[in-house]
Amino acid sequence: MTLDAELRAFYEARQRQIPAEIREIMRRAGQELADSGQADRALAVGAQAPRFTLPTATGQTLSLDGLLAAGPVVLTFYRGAWCPYCNIALRALQQHHAAITARGASLVAVSPQIPDESLSLTEKHDLAFDVLSDIGSDTAKQYGLAFDLSEDLAAVYDRLGFDLQRVNGGHPRTLPLPATYVIDRAGTIRWAFVDTDYTTRAEPADILAALDALD
Repeated sequence: MTLDAELRAFYEARQRQIPAEIREIMRRAGQELADSGQADRALAVGAQAPRFTLPTATGQTLSLDGLLAAGPVVLTFYRGAWCPYCNIALRALQQHHAAITARGASLVAVSPQIPDESLSLTEKHDLAFDVLSDIGSDTAKQYGLAFDLSEDLAAVYDRLGFDLQRVNGGHPRTLPLPATYVIDRAGTIRWAFVDTDYTTRAEPADILAALDALD
């Protein structure tokens, strides 16, 4: 099953569980984000990838420059462990991690969560790649991905118990668009997936094809 098919199946099942009034708030917020042009402002193919140094789940730090010194980088942004679509996508990436590293590339995931949340996520899904904490979404902002939740959607997330105030280190409203970049050793973005719809993610097969296309 492709990642997209798995996400679609989950979405259909999830929609039947969510009350109509909450579905409408989510639909409206999603449409407003799509109409905002946020995805068009995100970095695209040909841009230089902004450098960053961020804490890992275990309290160390990892830099993009350090990763690039070893080879190409697959950089993926996700919303957090509270997002089931993110969990599905990260599990799919883990299933393809060996194929990514076999191509000489590193895989790293970035979210606005605090390191403790990233560590819990890493342990839960037995992730073999680093999960970094971009508290305040400064790195996501550099990539043009950060946006603020609407007030009504933020209230829904509070009702659902996501506790973004805590897990995002005091930045409950700011999240990144789902995005994945393939960055070559020179630091140039060679492939990009960006979408305002958090129920869609980069297909691992497309990421592998992008790595295969690198010079």
